[in-house]
Amino acid sequence: MSSASPSSGHVTSYFFEDLTPGKSATFTKTVTEADIMKYAEVSGDTNPLHLDAGFAATTMFKERIAHGMLSAGFISAAFGTVMPGSGGVYVAQNLQFKRPVKIGDVVTARIEVTGTIPEKKFVQFKTQCLVNDKVVIDGDATLMVPARG
Repeated sequence: MSSASPSSGHVTSYFFEDLTPGKSATFTKTVTEADIMKYAEVSGDTNPLHLDAGFAATTMFKERIAHGMLSAGFISAAFGTVMPGSGGVYVAQNLQFKRPVKIGDVVTARIEVTGTIPEKKFVQFKTQCLVNDKVVIDGDATLMVPARG
């Protein structure tokens, strides 16, 4: 198992041949107020559920929550920096949002190889984000991964 932090700046590189079923990696990040504000600015998603405490208090969540796609981005970070790292290209991603993520939550994105499609150099993964060992996002992904040589 591999892991990295967002501030490490380290990018690993696995080739298609290195990725076998069961191989897994994680990426962990604490969601901050600044993350939510930056995500709203970059994405254009200014839903008051994420930005306005007064509005959020009137919802089923009773407080502001992070954008679901912000947390899903940690899966992308795991792929881009940990496994496969440089050279991997997203082909598909399915997501189910199970629980809200709040400011201050520590989110761990976990990816695990479930299969390969050798003729296309595709690698299939189970993807999850967890907070306190509870699944907040569940899904699967397919990436195209460079082969050796």
